[in-house]
Amino acid sequence: MSNAKLYLFVYNAAQVLGWSIILIKTVFGLMEGLKWKDLYESVQLEVEIFQTAAILEVLHSVLGLVRSPLGTTLMQVSSRLALVWPILHVASSSRHSLGVPLLLLAWSITEVIRYSFYALSLFNSVPYFIIWLRYTTFIVLYPTGVTGELLTLFAGLPEIGREKYYTLEMPNPANMGISLWWLLFLASFTYIPGFPQLYFYMFSQRKKVLGTEPEKKKQ
Repeated sequence: MSNAKLYLFVYNAAQVLGWSIILIKTVFGLMEGLKWKDLYESVQLEVEIFQTAAILEVLHSVLGLVRSPLGTTLMQVSSRLALVWPILHVASSSRHSLGVPLLLLAWSITEVIRYSFYALSLFNSVPYFIIWLRYTTFIVLYPTGVTGELLTLFAGLPEIGREKYYTLEMPNPANMGISLWWLLFLASFTYIPGFPQLYFYMFSQRKKVLGTEPEKKKQ
């Protein structure tokens, strides 16, 4: 086994473990009837660690360790990080949103499946049921996650605007203004072209993969 393959396996396996912990804690939190804010705070450390670690996937793409397109990887990772850090970490009001359980469930289930798929793909030993989950669960989980992300974002905007988090107002020595509120508000519009493009791309991939995989399995 090459060093690169070993590294990728360890990375993906660690992500499977991390997101499995998040999923289990989220499910038990929901069963216990935790408030959305308490639910998020029960997994906040794990979410911040393992979602931030996804920055490495951008580097993997740049270095050619994986075949994932750099642009798509960068967009997906940055949108998640925007939710985790300047919104959920900073604006406590965002944690009261219904979007919190939606995104936690969608993210954790998706990532457990995705990283399991990647880890096993390194050895060409992905079971068919994981392939099926990888190219089927997105039908529900992707719109659920996007809905959760937008609800959480909009729940945090009033506090971000009121408290002026990460805002640089004029006049100042730099002679420029920066508003996190406006950056996040404008970023929300990227979901309009981004969601259908990625969603229907996954449908095309599903047809391509699941249309041939059962035949391969029979051989």
